[in-house]
Amino acid sequence: MSKLTLKKPIIFFDLETTGTDHARDRIVELALIKIFPDGKRDKFVRRVNPGMPIPAESTAIHGISDEDVKNSPTFRQIAHNLFDWMRGCDLGGYNSSKFDLPLLAEEFLRCDINVDFTERHMVDVQQVFFKMEARTLSAAYAFYCNKELNNAHSAEADIEATIEVLEAQLKRYQNLSGDVPSLHKFTNNDEYVDFARRIVLKDGNPIFNFGKHKGRKVEDVFTEEPQYYDWMMQADFALHTKQKISEILNRMKLRKSGLKV
Repeated sequence: MSKLTLKKPIIFFDLETTGTDHARDRIVELALIKIFPDGKRDKFVRRVNPGMPIPAESTAIHGISDEDVKNSPTFRQIAHNLFDWMRGCDLGGYNSSKFDLPLLAEEFLRCDINVDFTERHMVDVQQVFFKMEARTLSAAYAFYCNKELNNAHSAEADIEATIEVLEAQLKRYQNLSGDVPSLHKFTNNDEYVDFARRIVLKDGNPIFNFGKHKGRKVEDVFTEEPQYYDWMMQADFALHTKQKISEILNRMKLRKSGLKV
């Protein structure tokens, strides 16, 4: 029977937000549970004032209104404490690779905290479920834990359920390793450069994954059409995407000057 085996802490987290746009939307609630190798757990749960109106359609999903967060801290006010609390930990969640992680990274980058979560292992419990059974979190909770998920779309309830689901998955699937690097490899399908997946890796090269240059090497485009970089930096792309294309362009300039990169 496999168990979650840890060599360092892992943080499972869930966000409730004003919407689903990584570049524009903001966090209204976040819940993080840190699991240590010895099994000890710690929590970081906060409501957050997003500094913008919460759309009615979002409130209808998670039940959090403008009134509920009017006296809550902004993300900037908790960002440094949260970043320190997360330092050195792997990460996990449910559908977190494509939504929660990119949006959290954007919030940190807006606060001038230079994060790069791509350097950490990420366990997306949804991908285990999709590859084995293919359902929603509530269905996963019922299927694996034989329980009804009450208070769904509360960040804390969702992430508590996510951890339970992963623990049940490890018990159910004997060929599924509880080692975090193995789970990272199993639950992440794409080799991507930025969280928004505008750039992916192919044969070790960053490749555009959108628009008129889709399928082309980023370096080739920037060499032939330098203004494309400027356009991306001025357009409404996620901050993490802009960070990554700037790193690529800087590496190109260093090579051109004869310096090692």
